[in-house]
Amino acid sequence: MSVSEQEKDPAALKEEGNTLFKVGDMPGAVCCYTKALKLSDSQTERAVLHRNRSACYLKLEDYSKAETDASKALDTDPGDVKARFRRAQAFQKLGRLDQAFLDAQRCAQMDPKNKAFQDLLRQLGAQIQQKSAQLNSTDARVQQMFSLLLDTSAKDIDRQKAAQNLVVLSREAAGAEQIFRNDGVKLIHKLLQSKQEDIVLSALRTLVGLCTGHQSRTMAIVNELGMEQLCAVMGSGASTVSLAACHLLQVMFEALTQGMKKEIRVKDEAILPEPSKELRSMLRHLLEMMPDANVSGPGRDSAINLLVKQVPRKSLKNPDNSVTIWVIDQGLKKILEVAGTVPELSEGPPLTDNSHMSCSVLLSKLYDDLKSDKERENFNKLCEEYVQQHFSRQGLDAKLRAIQTVSVLLQGPSDVGNRTLEMSGMMDAVISLCASEDVTHQQVAVEALIHAAGKAKRASFITANGVALLKDLYKKSENDRIRVRALVGLCKLGSAGGTDFSMKQFAEGSTLKLAKQCRKWLCNESLPPTSRRWSVEGLAYLTFDADVKEDFVEDKNALQAMFELAKSEDKTVLFAVGSTLVNCTNSYEVEKPDPQMLELAKYAKQHVPEEHPKDTSSYVEKRLGKLLEAGVVSALVCMVKQESPALTEACRECIARQKIIKEKAVPKIEGYMFEEHNLVRASATECMCNLVLSTEVQKLYLATGNDRLKLLVLFSGEEDERLRKAAAGTLAMLTTEQPELCPRIPDTTTQWLEIFQALLLSDISDLRHRGVVIIHNMMQAEKSLADTLMESEVLEILSVLAKGGEGIPVPVSRIAQNCLDKAMEYGIIRNREGKAKVEGTEP
Repeated sequence: MSVSEQEKDPAALKEEGNTLFKVGDMPGAVCCYTKALKLSDSQTERAVLHRNRSACYLKLEDYSKAETDASKALDTDPGDVKARFRRAQAFQKLGRLDQAFLDAQRCAQMDPKNKAFQDLLRQLGAQIQQKSAQLNSTDARVQQMFSLLLDTSAKDIDRQKAAQNLVVLSREAAGAEQIFRNDGVKLIHKLLQSKQEDIVLSALRTLVGLCTGHQSRTMAIVNELGMEQLCAVMGSGASTVSLAACHLLQVMFEALTQGMKKEIRVKDEAILPEPSKELRSMLRHLLEMMPDANVSGPGRDSAINLLVKQVPRKSLKNPDNSVTIWVIDQGLKKILEVAGTVPELSEGPPLTDNSHMSCSVLLSKLYDDLKSDKERENFNKLCEEYVQQHFSRQGLDAKLRAIQTVSVLLQGPSDVGNRTLEMSGMMDAVISLCASEDVTHQQVAVEALIHAAGKAKRASFITANGVALLKDLYKKSENDRIRVRALVGLCKLGSAGGTDFSMKQFAEGSTLKLAKQCRKWLCNESLPPTSRRWSVEGLAYLTFDADVKEDFVEDKNALQAMFELAKSEDKTVLFAVGSTLVNCTNSYEVEKPDPQMLELAKYAKQHVPEEHPKDTSSYVEKRLGKLLEAGVVSALVCMVKQESPALTEACRECIARQKIIKEKAVPKIEGYMFEEHNLVRASATECMCNLVLSTEVQKLYLATGNDRLKLLVLFSGEEDERLRKAAAGTLAMLTTEQPELCPRIPDTTTQWLEIFQALLLSDISDLRHRGVVIIHNMMQAEKSLADTLMESEVLEILSVLAKGGEGIPVPVSRIAQNCLDKAMEYGIIRNREGKAKVEGTEP
């Protein structure tokens, strides 16, 4: 039979699949059985193919597909004992023990002498008993904690411990289910109304455990608690509570939009109702938070952040942007209320320093998610109507709101901003208010002028009409808030030539003077952070000039001040800092002109861009060294880890363009790790600890044939405390991000186990914490590693740490307990080795 004929013969394909199965080629066997299923018309033959493919999926550990195929085989032949046995095995792996037991029992009845059937039946009986005991134990603990939390006469410290233990239990599948089934949501509803911040935080974190990855529970919780209650908690004044509530809502959105994992949803998944009602309710309440004066600034920022993450399509290839359209129709004017709020005026909701930038990002995301000119025209129309409504009203306050809205639009969907800026009388009003004697009026107008100057349509107009005005404000204003903004406007206009050395807008030396003033304001701690942030904006434009770059990297105080701002709560500074660093390191893309075209251009007397003499590679490398010495790596790490709408794709791109990793910095840092001087070694290892968050650096450790991992393990056993902390911290982060490194650790040195045991036994809390994280990661990575660890003294040490008590921090105790739980899950240890009792709940 030829190959083409064999491909069309289901029997031949089945035989080929059987052959591939016997030699262990499971993907190949699945492929053959699948092709045969498409060709076969015989119900009997199809049942056998489904049964065979089920065996392959069991080997591939795809238990959901194994169960589906076995069930299809049984639909045709309920007496197929092989198919039923395979379904029982799949059910067991999926955690559906009751159904697995029924199938295994049926198999044993059909073939009582089959040892495999009897063994599976015994296993399942033991597992069901263990699960029942665990549920009963969990149920008792849940009830105990509920009693404590509802007892108003109980001590505050006991109630707080009970609330914290409830959080821990909610992270376990059995605990979450027991809390939910024991009317835990009603209790949590009461806890959310507590005046104790710790209790409210525990309630929110417990809800996170209940909702994570579980669609049906999340829908029930949204309906029982109500979005009004959750939004009220997020809109409260306490920033920690607001962030915790924001995280909960994020988890809820994910659970509702992505659904549960199949092994959790199991047979109920087909009957779950569509969650669109709950999703729309959540979005509607977030939109209603926008103009609400009772919502705190951080709470409003959290609501904007959630809308940014949840509303626009994740991929523009998805044709459905109906959620965006709905949000624009229902809430664009509410979002513009925030955009047009001037904090210095009495009218309007409370804002933070980040609110306007976050609003710009949200408006930009919504506009970019539109598909057609008709949709974009509707967006433009709604924005123009809102601006016109305020601009045409009597009184300056209304006009200021209109101008402030235009500013936010110019920073977000700039096409829309430009259209509103071109409305009759708008630009005249901006120029006029720049000369106002009222500082607030001046500030709003100058900021609008600055944002307008960045748009090509307006730059020439403002260069002609606005430079004199900005210079006048800079020289004559007695208010530094106005002066720094006027300075940024001048910086923006002065950098219009970009990196082209021959295209300078201002006289020689002017940009250096402007940059010097920016650095001076940047270092002036008596100025508010918002004003200092504007000075970085100025540097972001001026550092196109290589002379400015050279001066800036020599100013250690200015660099430190900028890095501290990058780490602060004011996220609006991120893009300015990123742009400044991109300019200083020449990380922007410069297209090299074709030499022949260059000659032709010169011959034709056309303008040819010129590179500044101080932008050559030798200068750039020295600037890079200065930035490294000043601590740029830690600043970049903090910037990347910020959770804010202000960390836009443009910001991420700026940060990613840094050449610290791509160039020669990493080998240099590794070189310093081998220095004999303790301080140098420790500092270099600390720097590496920051760098391992980068996937590029992680790849270096994943590469075979190097001693990078060995060096970290050995350093973790050194006497120098600072070096041990840095090395162990690096190992903890690496093994978390790249679990495949864990099996390589035992091959690095024969002392690896002693080194990690010493970390666990250290009197220094930070070293103990790093050690227990490394052990946890190794146990999660492979059962063989867990076997090795549990056969050593590590088991006894973890048992002591898991019990907690004086001198053992709660995070260390919790991670140690997780390690023991994993060992029990593997079957390495039994209950008698001690599953640490939940603190404060035993009688």
